[in-house]
Amino acid sequence: MNRVFTYFNTPLFGHLFFWLVVFLYFVLAVSNWSTFASNRHLFETYGLIVIAQMITTYTCIYVLMPKYLDRKKTGLFIFWMLILLMMVYTLYQGIKMIYFDVEYFDFYDEVQRKFAKDSLLKRLSYFSVFLSKCILYLTPTALLLMYRFYRNQQKLLKINEQKKIAELSALKQQLNPHFLFNTLNNLYSLALEKSERTPEVIERLSDMLDYMLYRTKDKFVLLQKEIELIENYLALEKIRYGNRVAITFAYEKLSDIKIAPLLLLTFIENAFKHGVRQELKQASIDISLKLAGEDILFKIKNTKPNSVTESENREEALGLKNVKRQLELLYPNAYDLQLSDEESTYTVQLKLERK
Repeated sequence: MNRVFTYFNTPLFGHLFFWLVVFLYFVLAVSNWSTFASNRHLFETYGLIVIAQMITTYTCIYVLMPKYLDRKKTGLFIFWMLILLMMVYTLYQGIKMIYFDVEYFDFYDEVQRKFAKDSLLKRLSYFSVFLSKCILYLTPTALLLMYRFYRNQQKLLKINEQKKIAELSALKQQLNPHFLFNTLNNLYSLALEKSERTPEVIERLSDMLDYMLYRTKDKFVLLQKEIELIENYLALEKIRYGNRVAITFAYEKLSDIKIAPLLLLTFIENAFKHGVRQELKQASIDISLKLAGEDILFKIKNTKPNSVTESENREEALGLKNVKRQLELLYPNAYDLQLSDEESTYTVQLKLERK
């Protein structure tokens, strides 16, 4: 049984099935069977047409197209295509003259008998007949080319989707290590001090890692889960910086809204990295997240230190580039990102279409 199904999946079976359908279409489309001497006459007539179509189709697809059209030699392709059609038409008329017009001459009407008496050269001079036969010969070729184009487009879409997934995965991997490195340093310091907050840090870090490693594999996740991740991150950073930073996080309860994972956290991480780490005085970070109609509105504003190193500017540019690329991949034409870099503050406003 498995061998039978394997045979059905082979290209040979597909080709045979296609031509069988073409042949049956001709036969079943006949409205007046009395125009043929017998069933044999009917089958032989359309069998010859299908053979002419097969020669045209396979020569075009497997010889002329790879040799000329795929190499941008359009003129040569058209020239040899015309030669092919003339040869197939000549073959068709030759077989018709040698066999059909002899075998079924007595059944012909007056018009058919007159045409049957013409020489091969005269038959080839009838341009209207040649043109109609060319259209008939090329029809299966057009159908197969349309199918091949559709199949190639599907493959291309699949490849692009795989590339998109791989690229998104790579972008996520560029963002994640910062969290672990900073928090482990903080945890190490708390452990040396035997602080009572050590278990809290371990628990929050555990929740974050569990979410980031196992819950962010889907393209979109529940926004509420992202809010929980942000709260854990803010709590850890608050323990790390203490009174050096004032944090506000205002958000609405959004239970059924989805968003791309780790997207918002990137902006928050950058706010701490570039707005708090080098600040000698107290820094501030204000975050808001709400829903407006069909859009998710996210805003984060942080104070800026007086001096920012060149390496920090490069890091910020790289992080922003990664986020923009994620937005392009996940929210094509469905997001609005506005950045405001003022003398003492830096503001990010992001609007996303809800998923």
